[in-house]
Amino acid sequence: MSHSIQTRALPAQPFFATPQQRVELARQRFFEDGVRPSGLVSEAVIQSWTRCLQAGHDPRRTPAFNPVTAARIQSVLRRNRLLLNAAANELGELRTLLAGTPGTAILTDAQGVVMSTSFDGHVCEDVLMPLAARVGVSLAEDSIGTNAPGMTAHNGQASVVLGAEHFCTPVHIMYCAAAPIRDVNGQLAAVLDISQERLPFAFDAAAVVGLYATAIENRLLCAQSDEHIVVQLQIAPTLLGTPMEGLVGVGSDGRIAWLNGTAARLLGVATPHAAPLAVDQVLGCDLRALAALTRCAAPTTALLPNGLTVVLGARMQAADGAAKVHALPAAPAARANTGAAPASMPPRPQPFSPTPSPAKLRDLDQQVIQQTLGVCNGNISKAARLLGVSRGLIHRHLRRQRTG
Repeated sequence: MSHSIQTRALPAQPFFATPQQRVELARQRFFEDGVRPSGLVSEAVIQSWTRCLQAGHDPRRTPAFNPVTAARIQSVLRRNRLLLNAAANELGELRTLLAGTPGTAILTDAQGVVMSTSFDGHVCEDVLMPLAARVGVSLAEDSIGTNAPGMTAHNGQASVVLGAEHFCTPVHIMYCAAAPIRDVNGQLAAVLDISQERLPFAFDAAAVVGLYATAIENRLLCAQSDEHIVVQLQIAPTLLGTPMEGLVGVGSDGRIAWLNGTAARLLGVATPHAAPLAVDQVLGCDLRALAALTRCAAPTTALLPNGLTVVLGARMQAADGAAKVHALPAAPAARANTGAAPASMPPRPQPFSPTPSPAKLRDLDQQVIQQTLGVCNGNISKAARLLGVSRGLIHRHLRRQRTG
């Protein structure tokens, strides 16, 4: 079998009537004829097949689904403890969501090693899932060939691999959809996957896994923040506190430290890492204005420098990942329980007015803690509960104040 794949136009009337026939034709053209089957399967699948062939893999082989070494498993779990904590809530929800389906949720690290799975052996007819959905098993392309979590671990993009699109013939009974999870540095941190055996998805698995991956990513970004103001923004207040909200991390130097995908699209910013942007360039407000916004009980509207009117909220984020100041209601449901009405969009929103010399975030944070301690008559436990932070955080700030 030649490893040189040619490019040839499809015949005028390709002989396929179903998706399965289309993929079988693609496999025949690729593996037997040595022709690139453009238009029959996705470009991502073709590239994955090509990588597997170049690595010398045999499409007829049965993957071993072997776990990595015990030492590496412990290293992976230890290194990703923060991520696993951030993902715990969403993984629990996803387990409940998939309970009535044959689907299994799988979370891997950036290299494709399984860190968490919802598989509990409930589908006794499954053959491959009991092997693949085990903590420590590598789902990387170089281990088991083309598959959705392996492709996403390789290229950092959402992937769907259905049936015979898998490189290895014995894996054609699998259907999987995966989405990436990125960290504050914009690097791939993990991959969330939904897989099931024998039966095609009866729901939009790509949309579901994408939604939950975004929710986990948002939690991870906040958990990785250290002394940041976290800004929430969207076009409607009901979207705040959901996976659809935009998040921006602002450092004590008044520059954008990180942002999630939604914020990047709303603000028209590709990435803050190559050349960090000043917050007033992106949001049209300075650090002092954002610090003041953290003390507001409801979101406000603002006119961004790009001309878009959005709903804005902010909270201070502690080094231990806790929110320091009352910020926005966490979700629409919680807002309804308190009886607080969402902020309405003003007819003529105005941009923030920057002040000549913005204060440092740490100084502003110190003021908030001192004011809260005053209200609580110096009771650190009460002040910590009011601010939603740990007592240790307040002790650290008090020590910092004493040492100057």
